[in-house]
Amino acid sequence: MQLRFEQRLFSWFGRYDIYDENDGVLFTVEGRLAWGHELHIFDQIDREIGVVKEKIFRFLPEFEFYVNDEYQGYLKKRFALFVNDYDLDFMGWRVEGNFMGWDYEILDEIGRHRASVSKELFQLTDTYIIDVDNDEDALYALMIVLAIDAEKASSSS
Repeated sequence: MQLRFEQRLFSWFGRYDIYDENDGVLFTVEGRLAWGHELHIFDQIDREIGVVKEKIFRFLPEFEFYVNDEYQGYLKKRFALFVNDYDLDFMGWRVEGNFMGWDYEILDEIGRHRASVSKELFQLTDTYIIDVDNDEDALYALMIVLAIDAEKASSSS
């Protein structure tokens, strides 16, 4: 399954759609005003199914993941010079790759590929492609991408 989303300008406080490979709306993400980023994810019938929430007052950015209102894990930025690196405690997965260039992979605990992420260049707004191996993993992969993108947006402002 392939997910695609194009961020709108100021999208952290609006709604935008996540499309499947047939240009059908698979998810809708809504940014809400809060201390830190707070992104709510809705399914096709507008039912909230996930939240990515930034924890505030941290030395390095940290995001929590909630699925159906239950805490599932976190992503924390690691302290590293000249590179972006993350600790991920979510689904037993890890992220590896070139975060500066927006090409990275999501792997499970034994190194099997779960998803790959790339950013399309030369677009008016940020456009991301997420290739997910199993349809059931689409929400989880999307949550990781949203957290990494929110961290990058925070650190660049």
